[in-house]
Amino acid sequence: MGLFSLEGKTVAITGASSGFGHHFAGVLASAGAQVVLGARRTEKIQERVEELREQGADVCGFSLDVTQVDSARQFLELAQQAYGQVDILINNAGVESGAKTFLMIDEDDWDHVMNTNLKATWQLSKLYTEAIAARGCQGNIINIASISAYRTIKGQFPYAVSKAALVKATEIMALEAAKFGIRVNALAPGYILTDVSRVLLESERSTEFVKGIPMRRYGEFDDLDGPLLLLASDASKYMTGSVIVVDGGHICSEL
Repeated sequence: MGLFSLEGKTVAITGASSGFGHHFAGVLASAGAQVVLGARRTEKIQERVEELREQGADVCGFSLDVTQVDSARQFLELAQQAYGQVDILINNAGVESGAKTFLMIDEDDWDHVMNTNLKATWQLSKLYTEAIAARGCQGNIINIASISAYRTIKGQFPYAVSKAALVKATEIMALEAAKFGIRVNALAPGYILTDVSRVLLESERSTEFVKGIPMRRYGEFDDLDGPLLLLASDASKYMTGSVIVVDGGHICSEL
């Protein structure tokens, strides 16, 4: 199990006030990492920081609006001041536009989703890579994608477009960042039960919808723990440009 240890590593994670990021912070801290949480909702960040500290974790949290490059820069600088080098950056912050088709969204919807899910990942990764290159050390970027990048479902525009682009961005970033000693991979969850997704996954459509998943169940947060620790730890030291899909076989299904 030492192969998956994060002892002595510092992880900065965006969108950590709720959902995946909130959960990931605990998983990473339990593996021994020093964790820096970032999000706009500072009160939620502080609540999670205090909760994890009570469990013995070494964590801190800072305000972060991923759509503002100055905020992103300050977040990474504060993380470095707190713990020194940031070994792992997890680009987790993301938004949806609701169940809208391409005919239903407007320019503001498009910009909001693309700026948060795609542009922010590029900007944070660029800032992080510049910092790693300047220090001459190793780095690790993990992007949180989605099976929406692979499955074509009505009403997921432009969310699915942003996640498909993020998969390609992961591959290109891996190719171009390797010379700086930085690995870039992505985790692509399927339908996971969250506060947001429960509206759909526990609705009257749920019985039919789950039939499209070969394992016949939705994912839980802890289904992502192993894949996350694989990508974050030295267990994946020869992996870059990879996307790990965790979806119960959903993308293999015809439904």
